[in-house]
Amino acid sequence: MTTSVKNNFLPPSLISNLQQVLISRNDAVERQSTNSFDSTSSSSRSRNAEPNAEPDCSKPVVLITNGEGIDSPGLTFLVQALLSDGRFNLHVCAPQSDKSVAGHSMTVRETVTVCSVEMSGATAFEVSGTPVDCVSLALSGALFSWSKPVLVISGMNRRSSCGRNMFYSGAVAAAREALICGVPSLCLSFDWKKDASCETDLKNAANVCLPLIYAAVRDIERGTFPESCLLNIEIPSCPLENKGFKLTKQSLWRSPLSWKAVSATRHPAAGQYLSNQQSLGIKLAQLGRDASVAGAARRLNSNRKIIEIESVGVAGKLNGQQTVKKYFRLELLEKEREDADDNLDFRAVEDGYVSVTPLSLSPTDQSKIETLVSNWITVALDRKQ
Repeated sequence: MTTSVKNNFLPPSLISNLQQVLISRNDAVERQSTNSFDSTSSSSRSRNAEPNAEPDCSKPVVLITNGEGIDSPGLTFLVQALLSDGRFNLHVCAPQSDKSVAGHSMTVRETVTVCSVEMSGATAFEVSGTPVDCVSLALSGALFSWSKPVLVISGMNRRSSCGRNMFYSGAVAAAREALICGVPSLCLSFDWKKDASCETDLKNAANVCLPLIYAAVRDIERGTFPESCLLNIEIPSCPLENKGFKLTKQSLWRSPLSWKAVSATRHPAAGQYLSNQQSLGIKLAQLGRDASVAGAARRLNSNRKIIEIESVGVAGKLNGQQTVKKYFRLELLEKEREDADDNLDFRAVEDGYVSVTPLSLSPTDQSKIETLVSNWITVALDRKQ
C-alpha cells in the first residue's frame, strides 16, 4: 500500500506578513506592560512616601518633653493649651516613665525603645530612656523628619526646679540638652503643694505660660530672642492669682533629703521599685537593679548567705560567708523656706510671681544673659501677641 504525503507549507509571502503582525503585537503588549509597571511603581512609591511626608511648614515646629513621663497630666494640659489656637506644629518625645530626678543622665551601652503614642493634634513618641535621651534623639534627625524645631519646651512639671533642685531635675536637664544642641528652650514647672494643689491648677499653670511661649516663638523667628540661655520658669501654687512674670536669680535652696531604712518584709517590692505615685516620695534609685558588673559578680557566689537588715547599723561581726542586704528609700521633705532676697527664684514664687530664671551654659556669661533677658521680657510681653 502506498502512503501519500501532502505538503502543507504556506506560501512564503503569507508567512512573512504573519511574522510582521506578531512582532507588532508583541511590541504593543510589552509597551503596555511597561507603562502599567511604571504606573504601579510610581503609585507605590507615592504611597510609601506618605508616612515620611514633611510636616506643615507654615506653622512653627515646637518639641515638647518633660521629666515625669508621657502620661503625666502636666504634659497633657500643656499640649492641649498649645493646640487650642492651632499656632504650632507639635511633636512630643517624652520618657515612658517618671524620670523627674534623672538629672543630665543619658542611656549608653543599652538599647532605647521608642513607641508611638496616640495624642490628638500632635505626633508623639514615648522613650524608655531619660529626658535628655528624649531631646537628644528627637533633635538627631533619626526619629523626626524635620531638621530641628523652633523651640523645645520641657513641662509642665509637677515639682519645683528652683535653686539647687535644678541640678537633680530631669526636666531642666532636657531643656539644657536642647540648648547644647543649639535650640532655644524653656522649662516649665509648677509649685505643687501636697494636699492643696489639684490637676486643675496644672491646667491653669499651662495657660498662664502661653503669653511667654508665644512671645518666645515669635522673637526666635525674628532673631530677637536672647541667645545662649534657657529660661527656667516656675508658676506659683495659685496660678490664676499670680502677680505677673518676674526675672529672678537661681538661689541656693534645696529640698531637704531624708534617707530611711525600709523592711523587705513590710515592703516586698522595696528591692525592685519604690513608687510610681506623684508624691514627695521620689524614686531616686532602682535598688533591685545591678549597680555594676562587680555587684553582679558578687551574687554569683551561691555559698554566701544573705542577711536582710533594716537598721542603719549592724551589731556584731559577720562571718565571711554572709552578705548584708539593706533597703533604703529617699524622700524629699517640705520645709519652710527662710527669708531671702526678693529676686531669688523660690522667694518670687512664694510671693505669687511667675519666676523666670535665665540659665547659661557658661557661668561667666550669667550677668550679661540676665540683662538681655530682662530687656527682652519687658518689651516682649508688652507687645500684642
